[in-house]
Amino acid sequence: MSAATAVVDGGRGARPPWRHVLLSAVSCVSWALIGMAGTAALGLHLLRADAAGSLGPMTAAAVALGAGGTVRPSGDVSAFGLHGAQAHTAVEITPLGVSLVGALLLSWLFLRSLRTAPFGFGPGELLVRAGAVVALFVAMLGGLAWAGHDVVTLDGSSLGPDGLPGGAGPGGVRIPGVGDLGDLGGLLPDRIGGLVDAKAAVGFTVDTAPTLLGGLGWSAGVLLIALLASRRTPLPRGWDAVHRVVRPAVSALVAVLLVAVAAGLAAAAYAALGDDHPGRVLGAAVLGAPDGVWLGVPLGLFVPWDGAATGGLAHLLPAPLDRLLDAHSGRPVTLGRLAELDGRVWLLAVAAALMMLLAGVLTAVRTPLGTRVRSSAGAEFAAGPGGVAAGP
Repeated sequence: MSAATAVVDGGRGARPPWRHVLLSAVSCVSWALIGMAGTAALGLHLLRADAAGSLGPMTAAAVALGAGGTVRPSGDVSAFGLHGAQAHTAVEITPLGVSLVGALLLSWLFLRSLRTAPFGFGPGELLVRAGAVVALFVAMLGGLAWAGHDVVTLDGSSLGPDGLPGGAGPGGVRIPGVGDLGDLGGLLPDRIGGLVDAKAAVGFTVDTAPTLLGGLGWSAGVLLIALLASRRTPLPRGWDAVHRVVRPAVSALVAVLLVAVAAGLAAAAYAALGDDHPGRVLGAAVLGAPDGVWLGVPLGLFVPWDGAATGGLAHLLPAPLDRLLDAHSGRPVTLGRLAELDGRVWLLAVAAALMMLLAGVLTAVRTPLGTRVRSSAGAEFAAGPGGVAAGP
C-alpha cells in the first residue's frame, strides 16, 4: 500500500498527529475556561458579590460549579437558618449560564479541530482527540479547585428593613428586582430578628475529588452532544447511521433549547430596563438564565417538580414563592399551581408546545429523504419515499 493510499483511507492506518492533537486540546480547553471565567466574573460583579469577598476565588468556585463540581461552605451560619449538617453540606447548584458558555466554546473549537484534521480521522483518533481534551480540562479544574477558596463576610444588617434597597414602605419591605416581601413586622422578632444583627464570616472551598469527577463527566458529555448535534463535522467511516438518524433530532433539540435561552435573556434585559437595580437582574440572568428557562420547559409540558424552602432565609422569598415552596405543604410545583398565583403562566404551556413543534419541524427538515445503498454488483441506488431509483 502506498503512502497516498493510506492518506485517502482516512488516516486509519497512520498514527494520530500528536502535535495537532495537543495544540487543539490546549486551544479548546483554554478558550472554554476563559469564557466560563469571564461569564462568572461578570455575573458576580453585576450581583455585587465582590463587595463581600475577593472576586477571583469566587469566580474559580463558580466555574467549578458550572463544570459539575461542588463547593463546601464552612463557618458559623446558624444565624442564617442553617444548623447541624445543613451548615456543613456541599453546594451543588450549577450556574448553567457559565456552563453554557463553556460548552459552546469547547464544542465549537473541538468540532473545528475535527474539520481541519489533516488526512481525516478514524475512530481511534477521534477517541484520542476527545480524551486529550477531557484530560486537559480535568487537569485545569484541579487548578481551579486549588484556587477556589476564600472567606465571604455576610452582613445581616443589609437584610433588615433599614438596609434593604427601597426601604420599608407602608405596606412592608420591597426589594427591587425581587418584589414585595409583605409585612415583616410580626416575623422579625421571632424568625428574622437574628438576621439583622448577624455578621458571619463564611468560608468556601471547592471539593477536589467531586469536582474532578464532575468535570470529567461534564466535558465528555459536552463533546458527545457536540459530535451528535453537528451536521457538518465528518464522522469516521461506518458511522453513517449516526449522521442520518441521530444528528437531525439532536441538532434540532439543541437549536430549540438555545433559542429558548436567547428568549430568556431578552426577557431579562427587558425587565432590567424598568428595575431600580438593573445590574442585579442582568447578573442573575447571566449566571442563571438557562436554569430558569430549562426548568420552565418541563413545567410547560405539565411535568411536576418537587421543591421546598426551609430555614430562616426561606422567609425572605418573595411572594408567591414563599407559599409555592412551603415545606409544610408537601405539594409538587406544577403549572396549575403557578397559574393559581398568576394566570399569565399558562403562556408557558403555549411556548413549550411551540418549542416542541419547532423541534419536530427542524428534525423533519434536516433528516435526509433517503439513503444510498450499494448492491453486490457495485451499482448504487437511492432508496427513498418514492421508491428505488438507480444512480451512477
